[in-house]
Amino acid sequence: MSGLRIPAGSPDGSGTESATSILAPNPSPMTLDGTNTWVLGRSDAVLVVDPGPDDETHLKRVVDHLGDRGVAAILLTHGHEDHSGGAARFAEMVGAPVRALDPRHRLGDEGLGDGDVVTAGDLEVRIVGTPGHSFDSLCLWLPEDRAMLTGDTILGRGTTVIAPDGDLADYLRSLDKLRQSAELLEAEALLPGHGPVLRDPAGVLDAYIAHRRQRLDQIREAIRQGARDAREIVEMVYADVDRSLWPAAEMSVAAQLNYLKSL
Repeated sequence: MSGLRIPAGSPDGSGTESATSILAPNPSPMTLDGTNTWVLGRSDAVLVVDPGPDDETHLKRVVDHLGDRGVAAILLTHGHEDHSGGAARFAEMVGAPVRALDPRHRLGDEGLGDGDVVTAGDLEVRIVGTPGHSFDSLCLWLPEDRAMLTGDTILGRGTTVIAPDGDLADYLRSLDKLRQSAELLEAEALLPGHGPVLRDPAGVLDAYIAHRRQRLDQIREAIRQGARDAREIVEMVYADVDRSLWPAAEMSVAAQLNYLKSL
């Protein structure tokens, strides 16, 4: 969303050697081209990340893509409907458990959290806790491909909103954590929940962090100029943003105001 400029591009079928995206047909100002469902692995057993909305046509496309391969587990980067809505139906279709941080979205005995390692065949996925966009947001590191699946923490275009179940202080810490990880792990790609693959992880994260700090400065200035509520701040600070995104901007402004009050 808003002032961060990242090239557009269709993510359908893109990814890395071990990760392939299948684009859900739910485009919108909030979901960009739609939700990326990620299929991870090259052996007879794979992992499926974020089945997307409860859309039978999309879920069948994912099943068709799998062919004869089995699904070891379904993993959720977070519980928002555009990522998790189809999880229960997809689990029924492929006979796999659903693992998530939030127990409300799990099907099976195992959850998912920071530091967990999930395997399927010869593929290893490491779970990284990244709360902020939502309280239950997770990223997934693929060591073999030096790629990080980012859910809604990092988008392929624009910047993410802080949802009502998220927190800006947590989000800023998560961005710092991802930036450090990108350098230490020599990350080569970010695989977002919406939008195209990003091939410059450190550069994208630097831009995200700078953008957040800039927005906070702009909100401080808007308050100094007399803005009285989130709507007036949006009209001043997000004037360059399409009005269809202003409701989302108000959510982010509310999160930023809460953050500033806590300092």
